[in-house]
Amino acid sequence: MEHYAEINAHTIDRWVQEGWEWGKPVSHEILEQARKGQWDVLLTPTKPVPHAWFCPMKGAKILGLASGGGQQMPVFSVLGAACTVLDYSAAQLHSEEILAQQEGYTIQTVRADMSRPLPFADETFDLIFHPVSNCYVENVLPIWKECFRILKKGGILLAGLDNGINYAFNEEETALESPLPFNPLQDAQLFQASVENHWGIQFSHTIEEQIGGQLQAGFLLTDIFQDTNGSGHLHDYNIPSFYATRAVKP
Repeated sequence: MEHYAEINAHTIDRWVQEGWEWGKPVSHEILEQARKGQWDVLLTPTKPVPHAWFCPMKGAKILGLASGGGQQMPVFSVLGAACTVLDYSAAQLHSEEILAQQEGYTIQTVRADMSRPLPFADETFDLIFHPVSNCYVENVLPIWKECFRILKKGGILLAGLDNGINYAFNEEETALESPLPFNPLQDAQLFQASVENHWGIQFSHTIEEQIGGQLQAGFLLTDIFQDTNGSGHLHDYNIPSFYATRAVKP
């Protein structure tokens, strides 16, 4: 049977072709504003990441972990950072490469499964930018350990995290439908529905896994904020469904 990570890569490729919100590269106008020092990026659906969370951009080595699609790495690149983006979706990486060619900056793209050891040496990066995406991975602790390994001392991990609540509700977000944890690998019927409906193989994760896992890996948590879906029934009631964290390798 095809590994679930391959299913997710093909699914996201399909979403990108269909106009997925998180697969649309930023515009030339946004990059022009960034070149003038006016910029914002997202880890979660609606709230911009505070600029104080970042290291100085010029000359920084930044990894976009599962953040292909041409939305954040282009901004960091025009601000003077040396950027690498790792993603398992060929379509998301292609968007990064095309935009870099159009806008005249350099970016390194790496197609790899983030649930496996990352193909980078110890203490390579100053900052890792990891938007909401580990919902496509069953076990997140190995990811945090690899992030810790490849960051320099004093390096920063910025992560967007789901809190699992979306997986409990139906598509209309009006009724509870699935018990947590949500794990298609442990439920044959759910796995079949996920494949047939092109949802990808997604997983809910607890705060113990998401934030506790960062602490277990050795990180120091320095800041956090919560966010909503940005639209829909849960958003209308201001129910938080995501967190963003800033953690540092001591």
